[in-house]
Amino acid sequence: MGSLKKTLFDQGMKWFSDARVLRLVQDERFTKAVMAAMSVPGRAQSFAREQAENVAKAMALATQTEVKDLRRIVRQLEDELRELKAAESGANKKSAAE
Repeated sequence: MGSLKKTLFDQGMKWFSDARVLRLVQDERFTKAVMAAMSVPGRAQSFAREQAENVAKAMALATQTEVKDLRRIVRQLEDELRELKAAESGANKKSAAE
């Protein structure tokens, strides 16, 4: 794998030493086009996620994010309940000792 990486690096350096490639890279339109092309996978993933959420809502299903949020809330409520029970049992023990 190291030789492939070195070969690609060497080819890239050859390309960048060419004046035509340098002019192309310095062109603002080319740079914008490359940046737009690089953002396509992220936008496609966001679009797919949004569509999946729309389908889930249409079918009255919970999304993965909603389930995760609900689990977090249930854990918090369980912790609060444990604390309240501990405080109540501590108060009961204290009143029984008096």
